[in-house]
Amino acid sequence: MEEKELDYVLVPLGLAVFGSYHIWLLFSIIRYPRRTVVGLNAESRHQWVFSMMTDPLKNGVLIVQTIRNNIMASTLLATTAITLSSLISVFVSNASSSSNVSSEIVYGNKTAIMSSIKYFALLLCFLVAFLCNVQSIRYYAHVSFLATLPTSIDKRESIEYVARSLNRGSLFWSLGLRAFYLSFPLFLWIFGPIPMLVCCCIMSFVLYFLDTTTTFTRHLHINSMKEGSRTDDIGSVC
Repeated sequence: MEEKELDYVLVPLGLAVFGSYHIWLLFSIIRYPRRTVVGLNAESRHQWVFSMMTDPLKNGVLIVQTIRNNIMASTLLATTAITLSSLISVFVSNASSSSNVSSEIVYGNKTAIMSSIKYFALLLCFLVAFLCNVQSIRYYAHVSFLATLPTSIDKRESIEYVARSLNRGSLFWSLGLRAFYLSFPLFLWIFGPIPMLVCCCIMSFVLYFLDTTTTFTRHLHINSMKEGSRTDDIGSVC
């Protein structure tokens, strides 16, 4: 295989490995949510909303502080993403003078079109991360108003809506974080398709251990949920 053809084989293969892992993760979240960290966190947030909104006058400060911390985390990622996008745009506009030097360390397709595709893919990745984190801030800001409204425990529909909005904000935050994860292989693609493929395989392997839960974690989470629901029942009876 010629050097120029490596990008047409290894890059789609690396993206296929990374995409196949996330397809499996999405299937696991839908079918077996407690086997994934995303599913367990969603259940924890759902339980947290119900426990907080039973007495919003007492827990209002805690709710606002928790949502504010999430907004700050999303704001940090959004600021980082748009800053990196601006830096990439400036670098691409001034990269003509250093193209000859950088081509010496790249093993793969060194044409100007392929270089533009690499930088455009990296720029698009950071823009997607920025948009996802902005949507996350939007949902968190909406929840900060809804969660402090006086709501009785009988109105489960309104509490369910708040919990669903909070989980949507967290979902967009996770998508923005996944876009940051994808930026690592795309950045290494600048130095050739081989580092990009290796990074996709290693990152998929590492994310598997970060996204899945152990039996001990699942039992601990289920027991804590049972204890929390039992406490809520005792409080409602009293």
